[in-house]
Amino acid sequence: MPRCAVGIDFGTLSARAVIAEVESGREIACGQCEYPHGVMENALPAGERLGPGFALQHPGDYLYALERSVRDALAQAPEAARDVIALGLDVTASTLLPLDAEGRPLCLRDEFAREPFAYALLWMHAAPQRYADRMTEAAQARGEPWLPYLGDRIDAQWTHPKLWQLMDEAPRVFAAAARFAEAGDWLTEQLCGRALRSASMAGYKALRAEGGGPGQGYFAALDPRLEELTRQKLTGPVLPIASMAGRLLPAMAKRLGLPAGIPVAVGLIDAHASVAGCGVTESGHMVYIAGTSGCHLMLGDRALPVPGICGVVKDGMMPGLFGYEAGQNCVGEAFGWVARHLTPESYHREAARQGIDIQSHLTALAGRLAPGESGLLALDFWRGNRSILADSDLSGLILGLTPRTRAEHIYRALLEASAFGTRTIIDNYRENGLPVRRLTVTGGISHKNALLMQILSDTLGMPVCVPGTRNSGALGSAVLAAAAAGSGGGGYGSAAEAARHMGSPPEREYHPGREAGAVYGRLYREYARLHDAFGRGEWDVMKRLSALAREAAGHKEGETGERD
Repeated sequence: MPRCAVGIDFGTLSARAVIAEVESGREIACGQCEYPHGVMENALPAGERLGPGFALQHPGDYLYALERSVRDALAQAPEAARDVIALGLDVTASTLLPLDAEGRPLCLRDEFAREPFAYALLWMHAAPQRYADRMTEAAQARGEPWLPYLGDRIDAQWTHPKLWQLMDEAPRVFAAAARFAEAGDWLTEQLCGRALRSASMAGYKALRAEGGGPGQGYFAALDPRLEELTRQKLTGPVLPIASMAGRLLPAMAKRLGLPAGIPVAVGLIDAHASVAGCGVTESGHMVYIAGTSGCHLMLGDRALPVPGICGVVKDGMMPGLFGYEAGQNCVGEAFGWVARHLTPESYHREAARQGIDIQSHLTALAGRLAPGESGLLALDFWRGNRSILADSDLSGLILGLTPRTRAEHIYRALLEASAFGTRTIIDNYRENGLPVRRLTVTGGISHKNALLMQILSDTLGMPVCVPGTRNSGALGSAVLAAAAAGSGGGGYGSAAEAARHMGSPPEREYHPGREAGAVYGRLYREYARLHDAFGRGEWDVMKRLSALAREAAGHKEGETGERD
């Protein structure tokens, strides 16, 4: 057997493990395991109700899925186990865990099993928007030089807004936590026994991007507890990606079925691993990961302040280059919403008759419509807007509904809205000095929904490349693991060299159509007007509705004694 590397991708709903040949990147086997508890948005396992904007996970699910996914992959290629030279992982971020002095998540202790903030605060946990707003306002007033490199706004999904909300609403958890860690850093610690912080996760989610980080007194001006937390409870050495975090512990090696002592790479953000997995190593090449949410990643040769992005970090995605992140909070989840809630039973029966799933049937029906034929225009704010507005209080909109509107019309409108949101992000990059010369789209949707890929190409007026791998994140983690092993350990001397040898080349390419592009140009101008009117404060009805919903939920909680 050739030398192999294992990469594990911890996504929003499941973990996926890939065994890849170090020489070529060929994927020998892939194992997958869904999280038993999934995403907890309504209630904890014990039944406690959760408030609006909550999104939690059970850390036990990560260890369960880690073992199951790796074991599943090894069952397909058992002879590969002895030839694995390194292991790497990527995880959603910012997904935060409160830990006790022994590094154990607090929710695993009986006294905290019913406390929501003792669980993993998932990346999509958007409840602390008001804390993010206050942090942004303070940074702007102080002229903090790092803020422009984080898009001029602090996102509610990042580390400090979540922890500030936790301090206010769960002081018992804050007092009991010896430290807080990203789920990715905690999982790396479980593998190699070393507590550390990934420069990738800290850079994009914990205010360590370009510009030097928060100045002295910034946290104290907001809340003295934030200064204490940053100094005492966000600790550990910050290590770069593609470097070795430690070596696989014997107990964990036995649990996974891998050789003890192999290098464990420093983890990184799940979407970011796809850059290496797609073999992207040059400036001006965007990688768009289209899944439950969307992430738009750019490599550049210099640091530029770009309004509305989620951060720019040197070596954040590929060592030697600056990595820029932007994204959409809700992509595939919105398409699934139509399939689950707006599709009549007759559509399900027809899909079953054809032997296809309901989204494939909706896609086929939507594909029969010409651009503009639905008569609808949507905004893609279904979980707020990550880029370029960075506002979790925004919500979705569909304009043009009539009694003749059908599920496939709404489905297509949401596909188009997703493409329009991507164009907004790309235009923003270009307007601020970052040319987007090439576009690679990966993630599950890139292979499942050719219609969306064509709409993207038509909307953007540029080719869209889809790589052959269905597992770009896990493959990317394997690529960076091979780099962490080093040439002396059977791997590569650099991440770029590993990506060039192991990254997945394009399998399919979509080209823009002139007529469709003209129609989408007209629709996009209307989208842009709605985007700015609702997103930049001219019409703030979305925020008023969000506030009303929270008020009503709080009133109901007061009446029943429960969160609802």
